[in-house]
Amino acid sequence: MSQRPIAAIILAAGKGTRMKSDLHKVLHPVGGRPMLLGLLDEMASIELRRVVVVVGAGADSVRQAAGRSGVVFAHQTEQHGTAHAALQARDALQDFAGDVLVCFGDVPLLKAATVARMQDRLNAKDAPACVVLGFRPSDPKAYGRVIADEGGQIRKMVEYKDATEAERACDLCNAGPLMARGEELFDLLSRISNDNAQGEYYLPDVVTVAAGGGRAAAVVEAPETEVAGVNDRRDLAAAEALWQAEQRERVMLAGVTLRDPGSVFFSYDTEIEADVLVEPNVVFGPGVRIERGSTIRAFSHIEGAHVGPSCEVGPYARLRPGARMEAGAKVGNFVEMKKAVLGAGAKANHLTYLGDADVGAGANIGAGTITCNYDGFFKYRTLIGDGAFIGSNSALVAPVKIGDGAIVGAGSVVTKDVDVGALVVARGRQEVRSDWARRFRETQTAKKQAAGKD
Repeated sequence: MSQRPIAAIILAAGKGTRMKSDLHKVLHPVGGRPMLLGLLDEMASIELRRVVVVVGAGADSVRQAAGRSGVVFAHQTEQHGTAHAALQARDALQDFAGDVLVCFGDVPLLKAATVARMQDRLNAKDAPACVVLGFRPSDPKAYGRVIADEGGQIRKMVEYKDATEAERACDLCNAGPLMARGEELFDLLSRISNDNAQGEYYLPDVVTVAAGGGRAAAVVEAPETEVAGVNDRRDLAAAEALWQAEQRERVMLAGVTLRDPGSVFFSYDTEIEADVLVEPNVVFGPGVRIERGSTIRAFSHIEGAHVGPSCEVGPYARLRPGARMEAGAKVGNFVEMKKAVLGAGAKANHLTYLGDADVGAGANIGAGTITCNYDGFFKYRTLIGDGAFIGSNSALVAPVKIGDGAIVGAGSVVTKDVDVGALVVARGRQEVRSDWARRFRETQTAKKQAAGKD
């Protein structure tokens, strides 16, 4: 890779009207985070010296979302095309001596390795004026064509509507991203004409301007899947599908078993260690870590949670932010955890809500147990000691502490602390009235018959 520093101009000024959304297009999520942030995070591996995001419509929301260290913003007040948008970064990069990538904020799958190849080509011996990213789509449609020789030097770039039949037969198309030297880029951009049907300044015309000055341009190719742009909700779904397919392949190659890969969904920061088994229809939201040897059973939803080694989750379990399972812990069907810790070897096998709770090692939480953590105004914690046994259909009204080894009888509503090793039964006394049911039925049957005669 070239040793020259690199900067990026990311174009995010468009309205994105085809998304039909109040949310700015580049803030729609792919893999659980805004596509613009995903692009910035991917580019971090090539150590961008500067990043300029060009904003326009919805500028405030983009600034708020992408206002991280090292990112500056340029505003395109009036939209006159992609070259005009890139020119808005001139002031921010006027003293930058390095190579500049110009790309779009709605191309969320672009890889840093591809940008590195573009930079290497820019600094090759033939020193092209710029490097264009090309691709060979399965259906070239009406994409602009890139006519290049075997060495990647561009002889001509032509819009589909202006291309001859021979040129349309070429399947190498313009993907959009472009790289040029910072010392030359803005001069090239400023010389682009808007003498076209739309009266706009187009980024690909950098190649034409360079050729007019006797300078060649070059093309680097990328897979079609990497340069997929997002213009509407269909494109968004397609980008998500491509991203998910990459993650599934990544985790399986890392030693994770996916019983039905196509039904498992990951987020950008999902961490799963080797020898984890994931059954079908599992969703990993942001902030999840699964340690080695654990099993995530079908139809579970996990977000903001840490699952320790050799744990079992689900089926039909929900782990919400702040949930943590220690080694060997188990939650079963229709169990929900939120801001709760399930200690080593502890079990909550079915129909349980553990919110704002600390459950000790080896404790057993019976079916139908809930921690009543909210009084309508404040949240409170429930502490359950090591080896405690909570009987089925119990309600633990926080704040409350169940001591180590204590037993809570089934159906109890516990409102006070329970001592270590104690038994608590907090329910109405059972009363038996012999023969009452038979006499009741006889009386009611007679009444019904009498009413029928009336």
